[in-house]
Amino acid sequence: MLAAGDLVDEFAAGRVARAVADAAEIRLLDRAWAGVLTSPVANRDERRSAEIAQRSLVAEFATAVRVSEWTASRLLGEAHDLCRRFPAAVAALEEGRISRQHLAVIHDAGGSLLDDDARGAFVAAVLNRAVTLTPGLLKPVARILADRYAERPVDDRCAEAAAGRRVEVCDLPDGVSQLVFNGPATLVHGIDDRLTAQARQIIADREADATGHTVPDVDSAPPRDTRTLAQIRADLFTDLLLCGAPSPQLGDGLEAIRAVVQVTVPVLRMAGASDEPIVLAGYGPVDSETARRLAAGARGWERVMTCPTTGTPVAVDRYRPGKALQRFLRARDEGCRFPGCTRPVWRADLDHTIAAADGGPTTPGNLAHLCRRHHTLKHATAWTVHQQEAGVLVWTSPHGRRHTDIPRPTVRFEPDDDTLSRRSVFHEPWLFTPEDEDDTDRPEF
Repeated sequence: MLAAGDLVDEFAAGRVARAVADAAEIRLLDRAWAGVLTSPVANRDERRSAEIAQRSLVAEFATAVRVSEWTASRLLGEAHDLCRRFPAAVAALEEGRISRQHLAVIHDAGGSLLDDDARGAFVAAVLNRAVTLTPGLLKPVARILADRYAERPVDDRCAEAAAGRRVEVCDLPDGVSQLVFNGPATLVHGIDDRLTAQARQIIADREADATGHTVPDVDSAPPRDTRTLAQIRADLFTDLLLCGAPSPQLGDGLEAIRAVVQVTVPVLRMAGASDEPIVLAGYGPVDSETARRLAAGARGWERVMTCPTTGTPVAVDRYRPGKALQRFLRARDEGCRFPGCTRPVWRADLDHTIAAADGGPTTPGNLAHLCRRHHTLKHATAWTVHQQEAGVLVWTSPHGRRHTDIPRPTVRFEPDDDTLSRRSVFHEPWLFTPEDEDDTDRPEF
């Protein structure tokens, strides 16, 4: 029987083989679709003949693999677009450097880039990130990079997209229907966070009730709540829409829970001196009007100072007093620091990389956010982690595989000469210790 490490090697090799096979399929579909495309100068009869040929081809591909003609048509058209406009990304898939899911993220993010040079620069930049990120973590990075090369400003694109906001009902089998809401990302992420926070409060209250501390008369207590987190979120969503307020059942103070979203606004953008993107953590660029509205209602501002050449957060302060170190780490990490995890920082614990009991200091170079699942994994299994440098975590699996996790602001940062020159005029003395008083050795901000 193969050892676990050998099975992991075999699994990884299989994924590479699958990527190579996916690339071969994309190239095959491209050749098939290119053979039935109409010439731009074709006359009416030629266009009609090409249309019939396309329908026949779609039908044959669909019946060969038992998919709908709509699916076959989408696969053929998508493959042609990938090979025509994203050849470098298809080549990376063919080499096994990325997966089909990575390619889909790149295609979705860069699909609206019409200029060939801009799209090529975007693909080159995003591939550098894709080889080290999961598709889920690559998605917001790809959106930010695509925004840098977009022909239209993000405010115009967001306004146009928001104008198409809608709610739809999709009927499903067995007496179930699906309610689909398409709206601004900040609102959707806020709704999702608030539902989760309220659901977790209900679960915490019912667990306290189960200990007997809050329900002295067991005979008169209501039936025990056994709903899952997903079920409670759905019930809260229903209550809020139909009743205007959550039905707490076993939860107290649910109306006081507010949504949490993390939006980063570059100071030069606020001053009108830069077009750097405004970023919703875990999603990507959002429009400036949404950012202004969120800022107007914020209880306090956190100022994040970043290195002008790497984008790494180096310090955080705030105009209201608070826990400076925690604010810094929230800005740096944005989420759980296990490779591939997307859970946000407010759903994660601050963990000492080297345990405090073993002498580990409480400093940025020994702290990182871990969700409960990966916090447990670190302490209860043979997984280990060390910080190669402050904020750069190197995880080692039980079978010796090393995985490096870099802070997300650094991953998505791409230097821009004009922005760098503007940043060079900023000097922040409070960032430096007395030993850094010599201006000749001081980094430029």
